[in-house]
Amino acid sequence: MSYVQYRNDLRTFEYEAEWFEFKENWFDADQLGQYISALSNAAAFTGRSLAYFVWGINDSTHEITGTSFNYNRDVRGEPLIHYLERQLTPDLNFIFRETTMFTRRVVVLSIPAAKTVPTAYQRIRYIRIGSSKERLDKYPERESYLFSILRNGYPTIENTESNYQDLTFERLLTYYNIKGISLNKDTFKKNLGLLTPDGKYNIMAQLLSDNSHVPIRFSIFSGKSKSDKLYSIREFGYQCLLYSLDEVLQYGDVLNLIQVDETNRIVERKDIPLFENRAFREAIINAFLHNNWLSGNEPMFTFFSDRIEILSRGFLPPDQTIEGFFAGESIPVNHKLSEIFLQLHISEKTGRGVPVITNLYGKKAFEFHENSIMVTIPLNHIHSIKDNPEEESIPSKSTSGIKPQMTKTQARILSEIRNNPNMTISQIALALNLSKSTINKSIAALKRIGILHRQGAKRKGLWLVSGYDMPTFKIKTEK
Repeated sequence: MSYVQYRNDLRTFEYEAEWFEFKENWFDADQLGQYISALSNAAAFTGRSLAYFVWGINDSTHEITGTSFNYNRDVRGEPLIHYLERQLTPDLNFIFRETTMFTRRVVVLSIPAAKTVPTAYQRIRYIRIGSSKERLDKYPERESYLFSILRNGYPTIENTESNYQDLTFERLLTYYNIKGISLNKDTFKKNLGLLTPDGKYNIMAQLLSDNSHVPIRFSIFSGKSKSDKLYSIREFGYQCLLYSLDEVLQYGDVLNLIQVDETNRIVERKDIPLFENRAFREAIINAFLHNNWLSGNEPMFTFFSDRIEILSRGFLPPDQTIEGFFAGESIPVNHKLSEIFLQLHISEKTGRGVPVITNLYGKKAFEFHENSIMVTIPLNHIHSIKDNPEEESIPSKSTSGIKPQMTKTQARILSEIRNNPNMTISQIALALNLSKSTINKSIAALKRIGILHRQGAKRKGLWLVSGYDMPTFKIKTEK
């Protein structure tokens, strides 16, 4: 990654990360030495090859202000660079560079990551905690983790041992067979990179095993925030990750209602999907592929009334810039998992996923947070439920002041629908061990009191529950 790309890229961050610092004209020689130690160790801690200290940029607004900082000055009778080098251990090949950005002078100090032992200044080791510089010995867990990185390399899903060693892979073998690829049962674990160097199952093996021990959930809320009623949580996890991915993509097909637009119709009506499936598919695959599985956190998928949010944990890979990210440079976070996705034709290493999304929604579709990346896909509603003339006469709430009565069967139906809003009548009947006629009668009653609505077709539509709060309803005894 070039120096020019990085100096432009750092300003796109909304905050100062642990591996770079902005100043304007600030200078204190010993404080700077401490910063070099802290940033060098932070670069190793976050898997980066370099850290940066930049003069000429406001640390709050990221505005380019320019700087008068002089790195060729003397400190106590010797050049600043020599003064710093003499007190940094081990030797560190840091470099000052001067450049112009929008006609303003900017100075960038490039700091190599610690290699074999943590970098110290005046025999004291420092680390970055957020945007603060701290002594490393005050944080023994971080110190231990940093030494582990320096001894064994930056942790990945390939070199990190799983907490679960009783793994099986029958579904993985079946998945490959379905794709027309036969795996050798004696060698596939090694060939697919499922073992650590000492022969233990790694995190990737856990993800691809019959029980990944990872929850994958898709939540649906009634409104525009998580403070609104929760309609449904669908569970797709605790299985081979490849099957979880397929099921989330298939669920997207269920949610993506085809709406009929007869506005200005002359001959043919228009079929308008609720959202762009290409963008949804690319965002979901990227969330699985580039998630930081080492964090112990899974991607989050949330459906609101106006948008879908797809959140993956972690950040861009160390060698990736935001500029390169939007340009479609393909740099995987999880290299071996990326190879498997390519082998199975789940993804392509063309880098077109991000451009597909930005071409539709612009760069604003992506939000970069300190430990996550969020993709937002807007929903394209052409009409609402109230546009359905069959439902306009249905009251949404009881206006009599009397609490509506609900049978136990109706309550059970609502419970099932809230867990799975795309259930068919047959599926509900099977789940509750009741006849379809009983289910139809109960659903008709729930519609009459304005609790239950149907959006979309019988097979690919959704049940919508409104005004439903179990404690406010009387459950009457069924005869």
